[in-house]
Amino acid sequence: MNLTTLFLQTLETTLPVFAMVFIGLGLRRIGWIDNAFVNTASALVFKATLPTLVFLSIIRADLDTALNPSLLAFFLFATVASFGLAWLWARLNVAPEDRGVYVQGAFRGNCGIVGLALAANLYGDFGLSAGGILLGLVIISYNVLSVIVLIAYQPGHAASWQKIGHDIIRNPLIISVCVAIPFAWLEIQLPAWVMTSGDYFASLTLPLALLCIGATVSLSAIRNDSTTALSSSLMKMVFLPALCTGAAFVLGFRGPELGLMFLFFASPTAAASFVMVKAIGGNARLAANIIAITTLLASVTVTLGVFVLKGANVI
Repeated sequence: MNLTTLFLQTLETTLPVFAMVFIGLGLRRIGWIDNAFVNTASALVFKATLPTLVFLSIIRADLDTALNPSLLAFFLFATVASFGLAWLWARLNVAPEDRGVYVQGAFRGNCGIVGLALAANLYGDFGLSAGGILLGLVIISYNVLSVIVLIAYQPGHAASWQKIGHDIIRNPLIISVCVAIPFAWLEIQLPAWVMTSGDYFASLTLPLALLCIGATVSLSAIRNDSTTALSSSLMKMVFLPALCTGAAFVLGFRGPELGLMFLFFASPTAAASFVMVKAIGGNARLAANIIAITTLLASVTVTLGVFVLKGANVI
């Protein structure tokens, strides 16, 4: 296979996802979708359609393949290591009041939407089922680590671990994973009409979610960007994905497992990071800038990353 053919195949994986993001950006600019649509659609995705998609993917999965303890353990280790490296860099190079926002932007990826969409495009049912299980770990680790670093640099705030635990337990994605695994393990079959209706409902997830991501990207915010936002964005989209994927390769991960981890490591900064910063009174503009820059960068960095890994025949 020559490089041109390989690159075109790579674009077939990444372009559909990022095309929907840019369509969302365009629809927002011409006024066809607004904040009310974004808020309603985002809530529908988070509370209903995405949990349905994850549930259906897992119950159809071969758990011997999709539930990989070594993959989960490495991803958790890599997440904590990325968090530590970003914090160390921030302590040396970022103003104290912006360190928490910088670190969260540098390690917290949008795995639930962008990562999962890319995994589905690249690996089909395996990407959805293994990615869905991995999401449970992602949600817990990202939320806990984000609170730790944001509270550390926000005077007058203290972490409410009871509230964090409560939010995690009630998270619809966590619930869907916990409910789906016994169904898959016991090979419980749902009626055909339930599966078909569920598929119709779940199919709303990725288009709606990606449109909402595009609609929340602010080009004006990027134009007012600072070097701090750019530095955090480059760490999120270039340095940490390369380091973590390289470490996974050295430890022997290959094929879909390595590809799935790369896509999750290389996902742009999660929109939830802005919400968390806003809630504690941090530098919300910096958080918004990081989200916008990483979302736009992802169309280039993820495509190039998949191209290189496919060219090396390791994913």
